[in-house]
Amino acid sequence: MNDRNLVRGLYLMAVSLAFGLSSLKYQMGDFSRAGPGLFPAMVSAVLLLVGVAIVVRSRFVKKVPIDLHFKNISVIIGSLCAFAVVSMFVNMIVGIVVMVFLATIAGTTYSWKRNVKISIGLVLMAFFFARVLGMNLPLY
Repeated sequence: MNDRNLVRGLYLMAVSLAFGLSSLKYQMGDFSRAGPGLFPAMVSAVLLLVGVAIVVRSRFVKKVPIDLHFKNISVIIGSLCAFAVVSMFVNMIVGIVVMVFLATIAGTTYSWKRNVKISIGLVLMAFFFARVLGMNLPLY
């Protein structure tokens, strides 16, 4: 099974089934009064449909071999771990900036200007989640 599109679709389907089946443990409610399990179930259903579409499409397009870049995977995982550690010991704003600047090392090009723009966008989203949605985030 050396077909990147097929593996991508199967992976999406597995992730959607894992979250979808675990959301069944919660009350669903209905659309007028949604329960805690309705949103994850709906998102996982859409993700399952996308995964099925990718698997079906993989049968009609040319097979693309799987090419894993373990260095890039390690850099991304390391940047997520750095985000968690920095957020715990300093604050989340610094953690976001550290994560962005480390994660872009895995890309083919590096631009500090782009990193600053991405960091600003993510920090603004974190402030939105904290202020508007009332989430308890360690921003300071």
